[in-house]
Amino acid sequence: MYIFFLATGLAVTLFLFFAALVSYFEHENRAVRFFLGSAFVTILIYGLLLISVKPLPELLLWVMVGLPVGLAILLILPIDLTARHIKPSPKPNFRFDERDIMFSRRLLKPGSKRFEDYYRAHPREKELDDVWRKKPGLLSPKARFYDPVWFNAADSSFETVERMHPFVDGEMSPETINLDPESITKFLKDWLLRSGAHSVGVTELQEYHWYSHLGRQEPYGAPVEAEHRFALAFTVEMNKDMVGYAPFAPTVLESADQYLRAGILAVKVAALIRKLGYPARAHIDGNYRIICPLVARDAGLGEIGRMGLLMTPELGPRVRIGVITTDLPLKVDGYSPDKTMIDFCLQCSKCADNCPSKAIPFGDRQWDHNVLRWKINPEACYTYWTISGTDCARCIQVCPYSHPDNLLHGLVRKAVRRNSLARTLAVKMDDVVYGRKPVLRNIPLSFGNKAYRENDNKIETK
Repeated sequence: MYIFFLATGLAVTLFLFFAALVSYFEHENRAVRFFLGSAFVTILIYGLLLISVKPLPELLLWVMVGLPVGLAILLILPIDLTARHIKPSPKPNFRFDERDIMFSRRLLKPGSKRFEDYYRAHPREKELDDVWRKKPGLLSPKARFYDPVWFNAADSSFETVERMHPFVDGEMSPETINLDPESITKFLKDWLLRSGAHSVGVTELQEYHWYSHLGRQEPYGAPVEAEHRFALAFTVEMNKDMVGYAPFAPTVLESADQYLRAGILAVKVAALIRKLGYPARAHIDGNYRIICPLVARDAGLGEIGRMGLLMTPELGPRVRIGVITTDLPLKVDGYSPDKTMIDFCLQCSKCADNCPSKAIPFGDRQWDHNVLRWKINPEACYTYWTISGTDCARCIQVCPYSHPDNLLHGLVRKAVRRNSLARTLAVKMDDVVYGRKPVLRNIPLSFGNKAYRENDNKIETK
């Protein structure tokens, strides 16, 4: 039994040192201190017992071996007592109007006929939007976290995406090449993954995937035709270190860069499909006809979480999405609601606790039309963007699912998907190891603005 006692103590210690090493490379200083401290406490307990009590009572040996081993076994068993009770949300029975989203409303010019017509029909939104229109604005030199280099770098990436808009669609080859759906789907997925995509899936398009009317492109207000049958959806990873500086300038640059990368991938795949003789359209930042998170969810890439974003199994919300719609016959991936992720969000609410604008709701999902979901406050969220000058991403940064996709966090994710106790423990331990409200990180290079050093993420938004 002494051998099992020593082996257990050694295994626990090595695991804690391994976790500390992983955390060091992830630049998670609090986690490094926690795991190192836990490792030394383990050494101390097992060491003192070994040298101070001879012989060790058999009951004590069983306890010191049985507790860690038993807990490990208990956490990996497929025992789920909570997720089975989660209700899946029905699919939407309506199409959302793009004119109503914040990114469309921000383009309305005060005094213009379009401005007057929209707010005449939506007086409530006029009152809300008057608040953020008085603020400096996204990427504005007058914004709180303005930095001339970081902000202009982000603006350059966004401008590059905009220059790609004419290429999202185009003429297709007059000759149609007959292709096996399974083979061409595999080719396109492999090509996207080799090109930098993190995950790829296919879904058959539904009415609710499409916007009802255009809001950001001309002709403004024109009905959107649900013209294609299939959608190829993919994600690209946002760099963990860059997101780690949220809500400061690096996060908006990373956001812009990944919108650009997603756009490049979508445009080139759509171009290939048209060369094969099939219609195809790339949906990229600022030029969408579809609602990307819903399409990606139905393509099997993740679930919609508390913050209203796509939550992927390996990276959580730390992704950007690209979509290609087409009539090229593709092999469709299945979607089944991820009840374990919804259950995790129910227990966690860390994003809501850390949201500077308090735009993310606490509590359970609510019915919105015929959809069961968490509905964020888009006006409060965007108002914070217009004050800070960045697209914040604080919710993405603190989400426990956003940890890197490596062995340590992969083990936790597997346990979370199988075991309700593991989910509860993971929520609690994430707060202990990383902090319920993680300290904001100073950006590595500043070019003229020191506001970020104030460590203030609770800016008044009214």
